[in-house]
Amino acid sequence: MTSRTVAVSEGRGLARSIAVGTHILTADEPRPISGDTGPTPGELLLAALGACTSMAVRASADRHDWPLDQVDVTVQFDAHGRITKEVRLTGELDPDHIKGLVSVAERCPVHRLLAEQTPIVTVPTVVTPRPAE
Repeated sequence: MTSRTVAVSEGRGLARSIAVGTHILTADEPRPISGDTGPTPGELLLAALGACTSMAVRASADRHDWPLDQVDVTVQFDAHGRITKEVRLTGELDPDHIKGLVSVAERCPVHRLLAEQTPIVTVPTVVTPRPAE
């Protein structure tokens, strides 16, 4: 997993500016709740899972020199509150290749993080504004 710090700053309404190193992303909620200037936090979470899965599958196929032409991942929350992840594999893959790639898809770092009960520690930092001079 990455060691870069992710910093989130408040924007207009519920919009948030997310800085990851030199990269800037935006998160928001759809109208009428907010301005819909970016994906929701949940959608960003799904995007992270899909991207991680795709990268892990591609790296494994390349490492084994398997004939994977394309890997596409679709991720969504289902009606039962679960995450459904479809991994579409294109290529002349035999059953052992498919089994191996599906296994890798289920072990990518973000998948493991979400599937396990990972502790999260919240550390409050309170800043008291200075009185106007």
